[in-house]
Amino acid sequence: MSIISDDNDFQTQSTHKKNPVVKPEAIEFDKNFENSIRPKSFDTYIGQSALKDTLKITIEAAKRREKPLDHLLFYGPPGLGKTTLAGVIAQEMGVEIKITSAPALERPRDIIGILMSLQGGEILFIDEIHRLNKVAEEILYPAMEDFYLDMTTGKSQTVKTLRVPLPKFTLIGATTKAGELSGPLRDRFGIIHRLEFYTDKELSQVIKRTAGILEIEIDEKGALAIARRSRGTPRIANRLIKRVSDYALVKHDGKITEQIANESLDILKIDEFGLDTTDRSLLKLIIEKYDGGPVGIETIAAAIGEDARTIEDVCEPFLLQAGLLQRTPRGRKVSPETYRHLGYKTKNANSAQQSLF
Repeated sequence: MSIISDDNDFQTQSTHKKNPVVKPEAIEFDKNFENSIRPKSFDTYIGQSALKDTLKITIEAAKRREKPLDHLLFYGPPGLGKTTLAGVIAQEMGVEIKITSAPALERPRDIIGILMSLQGGEILFIDEIHRLNKVAEEILYPAMEDFYLDMTTGKSQTVKTLRVPLPKFTLIGATTKAGELSGPLRDRFGIIHRLEFYTDKELSQVIKRTAGILEIEIDEKGALAIARRSRGTPRIANRLIKRVSDYALVKHDGKITEQIANESLDILKIDEFGLDTTDRSLLKLIIEKYDGGPVGIETIAAAIGEDARTIEDVCEPFLLQAGLLQRTPRGRKVSPETYRHLGYKTKNANSAQQSLF
C-alpha cells in the first residue's frame, strides 16, 4: 500500500540539535510520515469504538465462512481515518488492498483494468466515491452484485455482449458527502457506517502514540492541549504535533508541555476551539457584514477569497458540529456561542439595546 504525503511538509524533528542540516534519510522519512504513523491493526487504531466492535464481528464471521467481506461504505468529514480503517481491515483479513480515488477513474478502461487485476478476496478502496462518473458507476453495479463485467465487442450489427467473471472481492468506498451518492450505488453496499469526530481524550491518545513513533517527548497536559485545538480530527492532531515539536525544539528543550503547546499554537493562530484564520474570517464576516446571517455560501466564498467547495468540505463540518455555524434554507448563520467566542455582543443583546432608542 503506497501512501504519498505532502512534499512541502518536511519532518525535521529527528535531526540532531547539533547538526541542523536535514539529511537525505530525514527527507525520505518525511515522505513516508503518514504511512509510518497509520495504525495497522484494531489494537492500535484509536477511537471509533462502536464501529470497531461491529467490524471485528463482521470480519470474524467472514473468516469462519471463508468468504470475502460484504462491500463497505464509510462516510464522514475528512481526516477521521477512513483510508486507515480500510488498511486495518485488509490487515485483519490477511488480504491485499488496492487504493485509488474516484477522480482518477475517468475512463471506462481505468475501472475495468483495476477490476480485472484483482485477486480473490482482495480489497479495492475507492476514495471520494461520490465523484465517480456515471459510466464507471454503471460498470461497478454488476461487478459488486454478481462479480461480472458486462462488456461489448464488435461494431454495428456484429456487436456482442460478453459477461466476464471476476474473482470475489470487497469494495470499500469512502466519501465526505454520502448524500451525493446515487441510490443504486449506495444500495449495493452491505455495510454502511459514519465515522464520528474524536473526543479530546481520544485525540490525546492519538497524539501520544504519534509522539512515541517520532520520538517526541510530550507530557499528558501537553498532549491534551494539542488535542483541544485539533477540531476532533486525528489528521489535524498529527499535523499540529509536528509544528509544536518544531517550536519546542527551537525555543525550548524539545519537550512539549501544556505551556509550550499553547504558546506555539497561539503563534500559529489556532485558538482554543481549534479555529484557524480562515474559520474566524468566515464567522466574523457573517457577524459584521450580514448581522449574523443568513447568507449564501457563494457570497461567503467570494468575500473571504476561498473556494465554496473548500468551505463546505473543510471548514463547515467542524463548525456545524461545534454549534458555531448553522445551515438554513436561506443560507448560513452563526449561533449565539459564536458571538461569545469571538468577543462580540450577542445579536439578541444588540437588538434589545437598539429597541430602547
